[in-house]
Order: sequence, then structure tokens, then C-alpha cells
Amino acid sequence: MPDIIASPSGMPGGYGGSSPREVTVADDRWIIVGLGNPGPEYAGTRHNVGQMVLALLAERMGARFKANRTRNDIAEGRLAGQVVTLARPHSYMNLSGGPVSALLGFYKLSPERTVVLHDELDVPFGGVRVKLGGGDNGHNGLRSISASLGTRDYYRVRFGIGRPPGRMDAAAFVLRDFSAAERKDLPFYVDRAADATEALITKGLAVAQNAFHADPP
Repeated sequence: MPDIIASPSGMPGGYGGSSPREVTVADDRWIIVGLGNPGPEYAGTRHNVGQMVLALLAERMGARFKANRTRNDIAEGRLAGQVVTLARPHSYMNLSGGPVSALLGFYKLSPERTVVLHDELDVPFGGVRVKLGGGDNGHNGLRSISASLGTRDYYRVRFGIGRPPGRMDAAAFVLRDFSAAERKDLPFYVDRAADATEALITKGLAVAQNAFHADPP
């Protein structure tokens, strides 16, 4: 995957060029983080699809976001019977780690109770992949989170956006809106990613992987 480096000031580009185990902890709250860039100019871009899935989860919970001192907007409640905090970092994508780390400190939770929703270039559009740990695959949002938490062992729900057409730079591709054809199917795939997230926190990693890893037609 090509390396797309954001500037030290925290610009929006969020892609850059172990065998974990599931860990059981006492606290039953889940932190679900939707990655993206702040501001209306980025709201509909491919890079913000994690926040689109997060918004649907909030709708399912009947919860509203409010600002939190951890530099996140959060929404709290129950999702599929589980105690959940949904989080939308205030930072640009490549600085996501600070707000996520602060949120885990606020709730005194370990990284293994965290699910990160994010875009993925190496998965076909609309495909979903669920995993625990692993590398960042060039994604600067994940890289920032892993560095801030000091571990890669947190869950990820990866929403496929596919590769850029032709010789288009990946940095430009992820910061563009979905195409008209993609927008027609996007609500269905966002709904599917939300279902995968619910399956992960209620039925576990293996069940979620078996149910959702087949690519859409």
C-alpha cells in the first residue's frame, strides 16, 4: 500500500506505507471508535466511512453524541444488550491515538475492549473484515492508535473501499466522496458493517468472521 504521510500539524490523510489472542477482562463495557476527519468537508468521504457506521450504531441505540473531555464526541447506552460507548475523535485521522487512549483511561478499560471502525483499501468496496490485532496495513489512524495504546491488540471492523482507479493516488482517493454508483449501495453496506460490529461484541470474533467475511456480489 502506498505511503501517504500527513503533516505534523495533523492533516487529514490517514494512510501510510504478532499473533494476538482474545483477552477476557472484568469490565463489560465496549468502546467503539469510528475513525474519520472532522468537519463537513470530509463527512461524505471514503476515509470517514467508519464514522458513518458509528452514526448508524448510535441511531440503533437511540443515543446522541456529546462532547467529552477526552477530545471525543461520545454516545453511551446499550447496543444489542451490551454496555457501549461510541466515540468520534475530534482529531484528524493521523492523530486518532491520543483521543482513543484518553477515552480508555477515562473508563479505565484495556485495549481489548475497544473496537475501531475504519476504511480499508485492500478490501473490495462493501466488504467487511473483522480482526483482533495485527498490523496497520498502511493506515495512519491505526498506526497512531497502536502507538498511543502501546499495543496492536484491539479489535477492528474494516470497511472495504477498494483500490483507487487507474493511477490515482491513494491519498486523493480516500479523501474523495463515494461515486454515484457506490452511494446507491452504501447504506446497505454500512448496515452490514454495523451488523458485523454487533455480532463481534455479542457473539465473538470467530462467529463475526464466519458470518461477514464473504464479499458482497
